[in-house]
Formats: sequence, structure tokens, C-alpha cells
Amino acid sequence: MAVLQIIRNLFVPTEIVETEVFVPAPATTYEIHPLTEKHLKEVMRVNLRCFKKGENYTKHTFSYLLNEPTTLSYRVAAPDEPIVGFVFVMTNQGTGHITTIGVAPEHRRRGLAEKMLAHAEEALQKREIATVSLEVRVSNIAAQSLYRGLGYTIVQRLNNYYNNGEDAFLMVKSLY
Repeated sequence: MAVLQIIRNLFVPTEIVETEVFVPAPATTYEIHPLTEKHLKEVMRVNLRCFKKGENYTKHTFSYLLNEPTTLSYRVAAPDEPIVGFVFVMTNQGTGHITTIGVAPEHRRRGLAEKMLAHAEEALQKREIATVSLEVRVSNIAAQSLYRGLGYTIVQRLNNYYNNGEDAFLMVKSLY
């Protein structure tokens, strides 16, 4: 009987996983600020809420990015919340790479991703960086639409890019 239960548990979840229901946050004002090591715990919390398909970064990865001198990192803050969104951009030899960007679900559809990307792109231009790239899930049509609207172009399909085997599109934008 125990063997059958083990086999059954492989196919049937042993616990009920509830979907988080997001209620839009009240209207508020937002500001973009640098993201530093002191924000590590909060950025991890928002990250886990943004990325449900197992593609969220670890504490070690965020710590590395926050301490790497070639990485630009910004957060969107509301008056009562230190982080409702974040963006990390690595720079290398005249190029920028958006490694991750996220907005807490209750603060989405308010233009925050566009504002963070514009802020990051302006910072890259000040450093005379000519191009910026990012990867996006093939299934994430909303994000692809956002990036296309901001001037990004799909240049390549990356097979099996994500841990679950999903492909990604590599998107690139010229900043000049």
C-alpha cells in the first residue's frame, strides 16, 4: 500500500496550492530610487511574487548583482512600500543586459515597467552604452508587447532557455 501511495504522490499534489488573488493597490505616487544591499530581503519578497514559474533569483544571485560594480539596479517605491518593482541591468563592453525586471502584481498596469526601463536606458546612455538586450518567455505575450512598444526587436529564439524547457526570445534595442 505504501508503494502505491508513493506512486500516486508523483502524479497528484499532496497539498492544495491556492492561487494568490491580487487586489489592485490604491492609487498612489511612485518614485524610482537606486536599489542597494539593504533592500535585499524586500526585493526577494517581491521577486517571489512576480515569478511563479520557478525562474526567480536566489538570495545569492541578488546579492551578487547588488554588489557587482557593473550592475545598475533600481527600485520603484510607493510612500508606504519601499519596493513595488525592480530592474537589474548588467553592463559589459558597451552593451547593457536587463537581467530581471518585476512589478508587484497589485501595482501592475500603471506604467511602472516602462518607467523603470526608461530610467535604466537613460542611465545606460549616460555611460555611452549603445545597445540593450533582454530575454522574454515565448509565452509571455504581454511582456513582448510592452518591449516591442518601447522599441525592442526580437532577434533570436533561444531554445530551452528556461528551467522548465520553455524557449525565450532575445530582444534588442539600440539606444542611439
